[in-house]
Amino acid sequence: MMQHSLALGIDLGTSGVRVAVLSHQRDLLYTDSTDYDRSLAYPDDWLNSCIQLIKAIPHELRSQLRALAVDGTSGTLVACDPEGTPKGEALPYNVACPEQLDRVRELVQAGQPASSASGSLARALRLLEQHSQPLILRHQADWISGWLLGDWSFGEEGNNLRLGWSLSDQRWPDAFEQQSWRAALPEIRPSGSMLGTMDPARASQLGLCGDILVIAGTTDANAAVLTADAADDEGITVLGSTLVLKRFTDKPLHDGVGTSNHRVGGRWLGGGASNSGGAVLRECFPGIDLDELSRQIDPDQDSGLQLRPLIGQGERFPVDDPDLEPILTPRPVSDALYLHGLLEGLSQIECQGWTRLTELGAPAPKRLVTLGGGARNPQWRRLRQRLIGVPIRSCYSPPAAGVARLALSALQQQHDQIPHSGRESTELP
Repeated sequence: MMQHSLALGIDLGTSGVRVAVLSHQRDLLYTDSTDYDRSLAYPDDWLNSCIQLIKAIPHELRSQLRALAVDGTSGTLVACDPEGTPKGEALPYNVACPEQLDRVRELVQAGQPASSASGSLARALRLLEQHSQPLILRHQADWISGWLLGDWSFGEEGNNLRLGWSLSDQRWPDAFEQQSWRAALPEIRPSGSMLGTMDPARASQLGLCGDILVIAGTTDANAAVLTADAADDEGITVLGSTLVLKRFTDKPLHDGVGTSNHRVGGRWLGGGASNSGGAVLRECFPGIDLDELSRQIDPDQDSGLQLRPLIGQGERFPVDDPDLEPILTPRPVSDALYLHGLLEGLSQIECQGWTRLTELGAPAPKRLVTLGGGARNPQWRRLRQRLIGVPIRSCYSPPAAGVARLALSALQQQHDQIPHSGRESTELP
């Protein structure tokens, strides 16, 4: 019966994996996380992390799971053989391929989500040069969903926008049809649709029921939006390893390089993602307690520093520039002052991002909802409020709970499709 059915969300992030279990009433019953053994570039790390976390779910919850969905970093791409075995390391979302830009522009129109050197299409062309065919190209969430199904045929629409999938036309670009690698692309399915039932051997390995449904998920940023439960006049900022801005809109945003339009819960969702974010802070302050260091900051004052906190060369939003260099110096003697300057730089990028989305047609948000690790930092929140000029609230539910909502909704839809008399008969003693 539906009231005893639980849903699992699997969130594949930049640094690790988180799972969440929801009841049919959307209560968060369980969550856990683990970091990758090596890095985002290793698909085996994605898989081993998922297996570890699912097996660790308490048996009384695991036995009631009836559906699951996966989200992942939307641009991380891996080349596999047709049976899903990776041919090498994945290319993470923040790897730009400027040497492919001329070829990209032959295949898609300028201004499209896939037209950038930092888009998935550019990474796909590099992977196609590196590996022999036949092969298939799959994004992170699609690859894990394929492993659960034992079938790597499918790709979720939102994860494939920057590979070239057109959400409005529901097809790949015409130029793709003449390419020798056309068969490497997935069959696209809408977010929230049923992909199939988990492979019995996988279910047995994980200690799950044999009839668990695998539901098409979404991107990690969209999963965060789902768990934020934002109002119509609120924007969503995800302060994780990267900085992501999202906004529900009445219609798609005007095309802009580095931005994307998605359909989530039947509504248009526009946004953009920077290469900047919390990963820069971890790199600049290895092993240092940033919460303690932040308490030494006065967020009502300027640091006097002018920093551009990128993790490496290249930016995708609010400007698309694969050659943009980080500015991480001069580094003052005071770690607290340096952190102050970095948080200011991140906040300025966020402010520029909201300005850019407004230019592309998004209503200016009256308030912001913040998710991710940075949402827990009160000094950063006050600094952002001062620079951006709108109230900010924090949401602490993990994105894994957001993607679990997709699985729960699909499960409810399937339950509602059962004939009424059939439902009554299953509830008799």
